[in-house]
This record gives sequence, structure tokens and C-alpha cells, in this order.
Amino acid sequence: MTSHDPNLSRHPSKGLLGWLRGAGREEDMPQEDEGRDTSVVLDPRRLARSQLLTDIADFLLAHDLEINPITLGVAHNYLTGGDGSITRSIDQRIQSRQALTLEWIELILRENGGDQSEFLNRLMNRLESNIEAFDRTSTAAKTAASEYGDALSAHVDGLEEMKPASAPADTGELVQELVSIARTMLERTASLEKDMARSMLETRALRRSLEQARRSAEEDHLTGLPNRRAFEHRFASEFASARDAGDQLAVAFCDIDNFKRINDEHGHEAGDRVLRNVASALTRISDDRCHVARHGGEEFVVLLRGRSLHQAWELLDDARAALAERRMVNRATDMPIGKVTFSAGIADVFSFADSRAALRAADRALYRAKAEGRNRVIVAEPTPEERARSKPAGK
Repeated sequence: MTSHDPNLSRHPSKGLLGWLRGAGREEDMPQEDEGRDTSVVLDPRRLARSQLLTDIADFLLAHDLEINPITLGVAHNYLTGGDGSITRSIDQRIQSRQALTLEWIELILRENGGDQSEFLNRLMNRLESNIEAFDRTSTAAKTAASEYGDALSAHVDGLEEMKPASAPADTGELVQELVSIARTMLERTASLEKDMARSMLETRALRRSLEQARRSAEEDHLTGLPNRRAFEHRFASEFASARDAGDQLAVAFCDIDNFKRINDEHGHEAGDRVLRNVASALTRISDDRCHVARHGGEEFVVLLRGRSLHQAWELLDDARAALAERRMVNRATDMPIGKVTFSAGIADVFSFADSRAALRAADRALYRAKAEGRNRVIVAEPTPEERARSKPAGK
């Protein structure tokens, strides 16, 4: 005979009848085992997170905003009251019946001051934390609903077996009522389990969108290279890893020569094409030990690990020479742009006191390359003070 839960027999008001009448209050939910917490099915924190995710999606849809790091972060901030000034600006915009556009949102963020990328990163981290917590809770809730459904099914079988053929009519009616209640509970639990499965799928889709938005936030859309923010994360990681492993590490700043003249004479579209061509030339030397990023404007940054300073210089200079051999033409006018070159300054990171000092040295070397005629790569030399403060690489 199928076993049944003794707690239901001892405390019928806290069993199926009590749970049904209480609409599933946490205190009324039966515990199938002492170690299992089925109250997670209706955890108010999970419900709050679910509502927040729904509200974020509704906010973006209502204002016809695309999903990107800015809109996700601002929607989360607006709905949770993270920044009062931004919330008030959005409220005023809505009340005046003006559209919320990405351009306007970016303007408001700038007007409110601070580091916009850091602000968005902080909001994205909070949003990601909520999504992860909701995903974990949804998974636990789905499991609990499934286990609870199995337990209820066992109770139904047990109740049906409890009615002997010779039982009094009123006993049979009571058993039948309990069976009916249990079957209603089974239907509700099955529906809840489906809702949890759907929530899990929606949450994981939102997480993928967030991951894509994060990648987008660290990519330079014109060249496809990592942007300055992404480089800074990579540099910090590679600096610590190379120092611990005793690897050599070099960093270089590269700047397109006479780029303003190209823009002025041929237009910004031609200038954008030049930027993409220089990015392509530098990308050809990149691999898992050589990372290239657009640092801003016409400036690029290259991080080279596991090579001596001379080897790193040679690799970068070969890229410079290959680019200088090409001749470009303005496709819109068929006017020749001519030779496109870049100047660069390169520094041995561990010849300086810290990573920031190495970056400043590479930047100084870049200016020397410009001053000495452009289209060349100059090695940064530590000043006596920098040399005295520097520490040897290695463990």
C-alpha cells in the first residue's frame, strides 16, 4: 500500500484542506520531509524579483527602447529608485509627453555627472545579481513543485485505497471529497510547475541579453576592437598574471599620423575607413598573447605578453611598415588619400614602478615618435627616478 504523510493525519487543518483554503500561504504548506523547504515555491523574494524583471521589460517596450547596457541600467535604476535626479528627469520627460530616446538618456547621464561607464557597470552588476538570484530560486521552485506534485499524487493513491467496499456512506463521501481536493491541488501544482519552467526560460533569455549587452559595452562599434574600458580590465588581469608567472609584458600606444588632415580633406566617412584599416593592420598581429584595443579617437593600444621588449618592438614595427606600404583612395571622390601611417611608443611594463607608470612612459615615447618625424616606433626609457622605483618582474 502506498505510504502517506503522517503529518496530514495529525494536522488535517495544515494539510491539503488548509493549503487550499489558505491559497498557498507559506505557513500552510505541508512539508513532505523535514529537510525539504517547499515554501520556496512561493518565496516572496522570488516573486519580487520576477515582478522587477517584468517591469524592466515593460518599461523598455513601453518606450520602444532597445536592449543595451544603457537602457537596461537606466530602467533598473528608475524602477528601483537608485538615483533620484535621473528618476525625476525621466518623470518630467514622461509627464511632458516627450519620447524617451537613447540620445536623450545619454544626455541626462552626462548632465548628472560622474563616470557614465562606471555608473552603468554598477547598475548592470545589480541587475545581473537579481537575474542570477531569480534563476536560482526559479530552479529550486520548479524542483519543489515537481516533488510536491509527486507527493500529492501518492496521497491521492493512498486516499483511494483507504475506502473499503463495506465502508459507511459518509466515510466514502469524505474520502471522495479529499480525493477531489487532492486532484485540484495536483492541477494547481502542475500549473505552477509550468509557470516556473517558463520563468526559467525567460530569465535565462534575459541573462543572455545582458551578457550580450556587456560584450557590446566593451566593444568599439566602428572597428570591432575592444574599447578602452575592455583594455583596462585586460591590462589589470594580464599585469597581475604576468607578474606572478614571471612573464615579460610590454604595452604600446599607437596614434594615426595626420589624422585630422585626412578628416578635413576627405570627410569623416573616409576617416572612419582609415580607422578600420589601421585596426585591421594591428589585428593581424594579435593572438592570445597580443591584445589590441581602440583607446579613443585615432589612438590604439597594444599589450604584448611573453616577448622581450625587442621582440615586441619588432612585431609592432612590422605592422607599421606593412601599413605604410599601402596606398588608400577615397571611394566617394576617387581622390587619393595616399600613405597612411602611425607612430607608436612602447614600454617594458616591469621596468616601471607600476602599470600606470608604464602607460605614461609609453605615451611619452609616442610623443617622441611624433616629434622625431612620425611613422616610427620608439622604445620608452625609464627616467632615473622611475628606474629606482621599479621592481623586478617575477615571483
